[in-house]
Amino acid sequence: MCFREQRSKLNCATAMRGYLVAIFLSAIFLYYVLHCISWGTSVYWAHPVEMQQRKRGQPCREKPAFASLLRFHEFHPFLCASDFKKIASLYGGDKFSLPYGIKASEEPFRLALSALQSCDLFDEFDTMNNGPVLGHEEDVGRRTTFRLFYPESVFTDSNHRDPNTTAILTAFKPLDLKWLYDLLMGSKIDTKGFWQKPALDLIYKPYQIRILDPFITRTAAYELLHFPKVFPKNQKRKHPTTGIIAITLAFHICHEVHLAGFKYNFSDLKSPLHYYGNSTMSLMNASSYHNLTAEQLFLKDIIEKNFVINLTQD
Repeated sequence: MCFREQRSKLNCATAMRGYLVAIFLSAIFLYYVLHCISWGTSVYWAHPVEMQQRKRGQPCREKPAFASLLRFHEFHPFLCASDFKKIASLYGGDKFSLPYGIKASEEPFRLALSALQSCDLFDEFDTMNNGPVLGHEEDVGRRTTFRLFYPESVFTDSNHRDPNTTAILTAFKPLDLKWLYDLLMGSKIDTKGFWQKPALDLIYKPYQIRILDPFITRTAAYELLHFPKVFPKNQKRKHPTTGIIAITLAFHICHEVHLAGFKYNFSDLKSPLHYYGNSTMSLMNASSYHNLTAEQLFLKDIIEKNFVINLTQD
């Protein structure tokens, strides 16, 4: 009888130690998870199989690999109606006109921001360019957390609406802000002044929409791509593509950034430009709005320095 009682006590003690070890290991795992997400959720999503091929159990870095590229690690990327002028003054946005600042466009910014419901990074509703997800899940995954857009590129087909996507207006001209305000207010849209016909309706709700701080685009242009601030009169001004702007945004809100689809094949101008649609490389090659050589050198540099994880096969 005494032997049974002692054995029972021994079993209880052994079980208790097992529980304590399990709790300790769970606490360690939870710490790493919280540390990993403290910089936000990655903008670029890898195919599940590709993600599984990465090393498992690899701890997050103490700080992002690309941290040396950032001047301000805790910069809030979306403008807020209450303090956008103050923020612009603090970070120099009041000294630049659109697309890299708010100078001379304070009123269009104020109106557009007044029509939005939030400027938060994430909100209670949360559970790029115009690349579709529907029908391309094997290539780009099933979820888009953030999608950058401008009036000429935003989705209008309701089949593409995702209530969990945050749509981010990247304004390049004051008309872009007026367009957004008029759409949200139900006013008539004036299509003059756009390089192609802008959307006449939105599939996104006001709570889903944010306006990107021009500081992000300015960082992409001047600090990452090293564009000159003054171009010769006989040369058209260059601006970053929305892809590079999206990478710059990711650097400010993510701890780790994965890239996919940033490979241009200039050796074959008939090759596809995107994973969707019929556009070819000839269209991008003819563009005078971007400097793709500078962008390719930048991408090559951050990949070689392991600042990002490249998922695109050579």
